Amino acid sequence: MHPLCTELQAVVTSNVAPIQKAFDVYQSACFTTRPPEFFCLELCGEAGELANLEKKLWKGADISMDRVSDEAADVFISLMNYANARGIDLASAVTDKLSRIVASK
Repeated sequence: MHPLCTELQAVVTSNVAPIQKAFDVYQSACFTTRPPEFFCLELCGEAGELANLEKKLWKGADISMDRVSDEAADVFISLMNYANARGIDLASAVTDKLSRIVASK
């Protein structure tokens, strides 16, 4: 395995879990409990909004990076909420996926 992949996996392992847990605590304390399907649809919607801004940028529109940043943040938050609602350990899922990507090269 490439040393950079190993390093990336270590960073993911040590940092993603506490971030995901903090999102879970915050979501549980501050918002109504929602099923994973809700968060999946929310994630798709937010990703679509981000993609729409990228399409406009690609076509030469003047879109502020603040808007793009907001949508990217929405995608990240939605992913955290979806993973938590589904019981997905993102750190493990990402490190496992990276291993499979490297193995398939």
